Amino acid sequence: MVSKKGFQLLLTLLLIFYLDLCSSASKQRSRRGINLSSTHSLISDTRLPGDFIPLNYTLDIRPNLVDSSFTGKVRIIVQCNTTSDRITLHAHHELQIERSDIKLNRISDEDDSNEDDSAEVKIRRASHTPKKPIFVIYLVDTVKNGTILNLEIGFSGMIWDGAEGLFKGTYEDNDRTETTYLATMFKPNNARRLFPCFDEPSFKVPFEVSISRPKDYHTLFNTDAFSTEPLDGEPNMVVDHFNLIPGISTFSLGFLISKLILVRDEFLPEGEEQKIKIYAQEGNEKYFVNLYEKIHIIQKDLEAFWGAEYSICDIKIVALPKMNTVKPIDNWGLIIFKETELMQASYFTLAQEMVYQWIGHSATPKWWNDAHITRAVAGFLAATIAQKYSEEFDEKWPMTVLYSLYYEFSKRYPHSRITAMKQESICSKTEMFLRMTNYTLGFDTLKKAFQNFYEDRRCRTFTSEDIWNAMTIQAHRDQVLDKALTVNDIADSWISKDRLPVVTIDRNYDKREAKVSQKLYLRERPHDVPEQDKMLWYIPLVIVTEDNLDFTDTTPRHWMKKTREAMLKNLPEASKFIIVNPEEIGPFPVNYDVTNWNLLAKFLQTEAGRTSVPVFTKAKLLHDAWNLAYGGYLSFATAFNMTLFMRDEKDHLVWNPVFTMIDHIGRHIDSSAVHNKFENYVRILLTPEYERLGSVDQPGEEHWKENLRSLSKTFLCRAGYRPCIERAQEAFAEWRSASDPDADTPVDNQYICPVFKWGTQEEWEFGLERVINYPTDRTRSGRTYLLKNLAGCPVQAEKIERLLNITILEYNENFTDNDISLIIRMLSGGSSGYTNLFNFLSKNFDYIKLRFQSNTDLWDNLISTSTGVFTTQEGYDMVSALYVKRQGEFGSAEHIIEKSLKNIKEEAKWSDENLPVIEKWLDDYLKTANTSADKFMG
Repeated sequence: MVSKKGFQLLLTLLLIFYLDLCSSASKQRSRRGINLSSTHSLISDTRLPGDFIPLNYTLDIRPNLVDSSFTGKVRIIVQCNTTSDRITLHAHHELQIERSDIKLNRISDEDDSNEDDSAEVKIRRASHTPKKPIFVIYLVDTVKNGTILNLEIGFSGMIWDGAEGLFKGTYEDNDRTETTYLATMFKPNNARRLFPCFDEPSFKVPFEVSISRPKDYHTLFNTDAFSTEPLDGEPNMVVDHFNLIPGISTFSLGFLISKLILVRDEFLPEGEEQKIKIYAQEGNEKYFVNLYEKIHIIQKDLEAFWGAEYSICDIKIVALPKMNTVKPIDNWGLIIFKETELMQASYFTLAQEMVYQWIGHSATPKWWNDAHITRAVAGFLAATIAQKYSEEFDEKWPMTVLYSLYYEFSKRYPHSRITAMKQESICSKTEMFLRMTNYTLGFDTLKKAFQNFYEDRRCRTFTSEDIWNAMTIQAHRDQVLDKALTVNDIADSWISKDRLPVVTIDRNYDKREAKVSQKLYLRERPHDVPEQDKMLWYIPLVIVTEDNLDFTDTTPRHWMKKTREAMLKNLPEASKFIIVNPEEIGPFPVNYDVTNWNLLAKFLQTEAGRTSVPVFTKAKLLHDAWNLAYGGYLSFATAFNMTLFMRDEKDHLVWNPVFTMIDHIGRHIDSSAVHNKFENYVRILLTPEYERLGSVDQPGEEHWKENLRSLSKTFLCRAGYRPCIERAQEAFAEWRSASDPDADTPVDNQYICPVFKWGTQEEWEFGLERVINYPTDRTRSGRTYLLKNLAGCPVQAEKIERLLNITILEYNENFTDNDISLIIRMLSGGSSGYTNLFNFLSKNFDYIKLRFQSNTDLWDNLISTSTGVFTTQEGYDMVSALYVKRQGEFGSAEHIIEKSLKNIKEEAKWSDENLPVIEKWLDDYLKTANTSADKFMG
């Protein structure tokens, strides 16, 4: 007969054997991938010392919906990793734990002769750590390394209103009855808000969970319930006992207590078990039935990619009304969407959340410095699936992701030290790196690498190094990567720094070769980033030549292995262009010598050129040319030449960068005489495309047409397109004649700005009255939109001065400090705005300073906007004169105006260098351009 002690030891050995297969928490604590923690503090958290680790949880939760509280008990099997006299775990400071509710017993000891292994381990004291989510249990005696203990803790707490930990929400069902639900949001580290635990992703252990609920509710959990029983003493309550979860991190745990019902899968073959289940409120089932078809398609593609079937018995996808979270809540086997978002869920949205079931919950990042890679893989795979089965991503991926990276990383100070922006950028950059490897290594190699990675790390934790190593091994095996290169080294060069390179191609046409060089890409001036000469990347050079326009061959002709320069040989003859990095394969812009740029510009103006060069490559060439010119790498004459083919271009993806270009350049030069000529160019450029689209949205047309029409109209209106202004004034006249003009705003948003910019003073004053008289029962966003346009659109000094007088000098009670801050911000958008703001400040300096002396934020904002946006020598002289006159009187903003002077000097230098070039090109162009567009001038 096996003794009690022997039986406990047997159970423990079996548990440890299981964990050895499905957890790497104790084996890999020293392994690290690319270390981003020094520059990307993705999750601020207090690490546990590691003297004890969890082996198993048994959790019992008793929520109370009436008084928004809960009680619970957790039993944790813990193993001592090093001799210690304390057990440290996570617990939120609002989680109530009494010393009397803690019990600790020994299960096993390394010394088998000890017959008192099950004896109680005495506790000296237990307490929360001040200002940290840490709970420490201090022991009377030390515990030896290898000892396994049974730790039981009772606890209680309050249910949160915000979406952290266990939270509560309500919604009205279709019978107008208010219904309450309880849900959990443990990601990234909020399980500690519900129960004391080892709340780190590296601890992947089994969970046995029981949760109570009212009889008329049901609980969706990671696994299904295997039994339900009445709750003692509570006739209207029951307890669900759920199947064992084999091994997950605490953030993967989740449940929802609600009255939602199952939506039947009508796409499932008869007799087949429904393993994917959608839950929604009763009466709304019809909105979600068709989602099953998308989900099955996505599941099939993901299983093919990972080489593994979905490992959970079923997956529950929930449409939760009125859920107050920014993103869906993804748990192991349970994904909770906002009801409205799931109703409109695209392939991308669904796929992105489903990917986490493979990488995120099954294979889990060891620590948060590698969490970015799960999001990157999810984004990459979701985009791949979305592009395969729909056109929903035509305007979103990859260009919008790439462009945002280019703009952010080309700043002198990326992210402005905002951690949240860093998190987004590193995920986007990693996603684009995966896209680059997809091209350069091939999708089959990438897929095999991820399958090998998943087979190795399934039910375990990983670092980014595990993924890069798997890719390297497979790429070498498939002979698609030089044996001297590793994906880890390549990834490190791209992901570990908040910068991107620019590659310059300087062709020697006689020798049919080219010198290729790389350096840090900067748009903002001055280009004085510290240590920029030390920044180098592994860059794949994929090349397409005019004599072989094969855009399907994405094998790099050469890898720049963190070298400053390289040579390309065997290029085509002098009359033929080359394209490097087509389709934005790598996240870097490419500059060419002027001859190659002109060859490209000429080719794209032909019908053969426009049809033989793919859309993304045309967009890239246009985008690169303009941004390189803006950053000082390329002449604006060459950049303008690259837009000449747009008069016949019809694809909306190629048009997208044009609007950004118009906005950036237009804002920079609008204080110069060149601006009027630029607006004429804009009207000539946009009018043909706008007329091709028609001025009115058509029923059932593609979304991209609506979007392109709207953008064209907005920019044409801004540039003085007469039909737009006339239509706007007609709509505005109807509003002015309304019996109650404050009841509604019956004018399309796109028409508000043209009237305030090009219309009369009386029309502008009418808008001002609407802001002042705005009814309190209307949505405030409407007032905000009007106020933004009142301030940001006018070019006439009298309108701007009137607004500043009434809001600042007259102290009109209808305008708050927040309104004034908004007005100041909007005036920064154009030279008329910030010039008149500067003049207003200079004229009323003493009064304004007195008014804002107790509001330094508003004062600093005013000084920054009124002095920091000038781009010419004239602007520098104006600001310098004010600084000399008022030096020492700017208070908290003294350093701001000093910085403004430095920036203006740089911008003035840019203007001196580029405005003559822009003006000459515009003069030559406007002489030969189709002047029939003159009738559209404002």
